[in-house]
Amino acid sequence: MAYRGITLPAAPANRVAAAGVYEKYKRPFLDTVPGTASKELLVRDEDVEVLHGFRTATDAKAYLASDLFTRDVVGGLSPLLEAAPEVRLYDTV
Repeated sequence: MAYRGITLPAAPANRVAAAGVYEKYKRPFLDTVPGTASKELLVRDEDVEVLHGFRTATDAKAYLASDLFTRDVVGGLSPLLEAAPEVRLYDTV
């Protein structure tokens, strides 16, 4: 199992809209991206994080090059962010 964590630095006023982007693309992510296992939205006072679960680290890496991520998700989130997102990969052993 591998996880892709993407932390989104969004102002409090933009967090509802960011959550809307998450909801809009959750089902397409789970249905079309190879190797997906889960997708969770984590909301904190200072930011929003999306935690994506994949079967392998290779699947998690490939997601960042997919049209769903580069065109749809990034396009929907870009106007809502205060800074570039922080992207991490976690791999279980």
